[in-house]
Amino acid sequence: MPPRPPAPPADARTTADRLARYDRPGPRYTSYPTAVEFHDGFGPDAYAAKLAAAARRPQEPLSAYVHLPFCSERCAFCGCNVIIGRDQGLADRYLDHLEREIALVAAALGERRTVVQLHWGGGTPTFFTTAQMARLMDAFEAAFALAPGAEVAIEVDPRVTTPEQVAWLAERGFTRVSMGVQDFDAGVQDAIGRHQTAVQTTALYRRFRAAGIASINLDLVYGLPAQDLATFDATLDRTLELRPDRVAVYGYAHLPRAQKNQTRIDDALLPAQETRLLLFAQARERFLAAGYVPIGMDHFALPDDGLAQAAHDRTLHRNFMGYTTKLAPDTVAFGTSAIGEVDGAFAQNTKKLNRYEAALAEDRFPVERGYARTADDALRSDVIRALMVNLHLDVRDVERRHGIDFPAYFADALEDLRAGPEADGFVRISDDAIDVTEDGRLFVRNVAMAFDAHLAKHQGQGRFSRTV
Repeated sequence: MPPRPPAPPADARTTADRLARYDRPGPRYTSYPTAVEFHDGFGPDAYAAKLAAAARRPQEPLSAYVHLPFCSERCAFCGCNVIIGRDQGLADRYLDHLEREIALVAAALGERRTVVQLHWGGGTPTFFTTAQMARLMDAFEAAFALAPGAEVAIEVDPRVTTPEQVAWLAERGFTRVSMGVQDFDAGVQDAIGRHQTAVQTTALYRRFRAAGIASINLDLVYGLPAQDLATFDATLDRTLELRPDRVAVYGYAHLPRAQKNQTRIDDALLPAQETRLLLFAQARERFLAAGYVPIGMDHFALPDDGLAQAAHDRTLHRNFMGYTTKLAPDTVAFGTSAIGEVDGAFAQNTKKLNRYEAALAEDRFPVERGYARTADDALRSDVIRALMVNLHLDVRDVERRHGIDFPAYFADALEDLRAGPEADGFVRISDDAIDVTEDGRLFVRNVAMAFDAHLAKHQGQGRFSRTV
């Protein structure tokens, strides 16, 4: 059977010329300001002060992230902070220090201990044995209280996750799992150094369903080496056969200067930028045709999923753990490289395991850098988050909350938007609102960049992935 013809872009007017104008390096805006603004002037003492301020609001809930960095091997495309090895003794020692960090943060927060969102990320969290995972969950629950209905999520690797781990996760109240797939095609897997059969993925997916896990997410990646429209369409077929509750379709960020493992990827195998656009358009067409609802710029959810309802109501939120329906003003983060957001400041732990252990051996927070937002940063963060997450900005609400005249304060940004994204049909601007159109979803990072006061000084430095 001949391959299905490639899907057209979401907007037929998206030409190579337009792609050339918009496809440039830019942040994903997981935070604002972005992590490139973090500095070592914000350290353990500054973090302690922010935790003390957060403790003065004991009635407010928290989100929590735990970074479990271990992997048995490193994939060529990976951009995560990981530790490669198979030594379970090293994992036990990591848990010793992680338990100490959890206890230190909990003590600093006083009576503020209620968590509405808990996420274990990696690395490969299921690198740990069930006994080790139980030890971690026991330590966390001794220090914090999971709220009724809390989202408890974990990232899992189908290549290593065992039936015993599936049963344990269900028993301990995990409500959502995210499974990395990237691409089912064997040639693409060869090119990225990650071999994961469809049989492995399907078997694990069915085990989680049988165990009663309510929400399963699959991660796909477009723009990978050796990927083309026909092979990716076959990956989409397999994904839709499983019908996960949520799907993330990320663009591969090729940054070999920053991620040395990516030098293993043959640049000649990377798809052209026009093909990248078609790959995402193809995925979007397939998921919308299958009844999924688009979420933000690169996620899809079934209509009865909470993300879809929140997107409809414009109440969706986003933090370092991704899109969420659980609103918490502060996020505490544990483990090497983990980033928290507390009382208007970002705090990132050291990436080096020896420094992490040394700090906690002395009962010091292992924070190595961070950033305390200014009033201007907070304003721009609200604007960028609204556009990136709900594709809608209530101008009057921003004016009321921040005490500004929006057209005057953002005159330059509005001029940029009118000259580019509005003229191309990506946004609609009125006196009361800015709305990102359906055609503009893929280019929403470009829209947000108009409001970024820090971006100009990083141009040409290779710090960001391309926006398309």
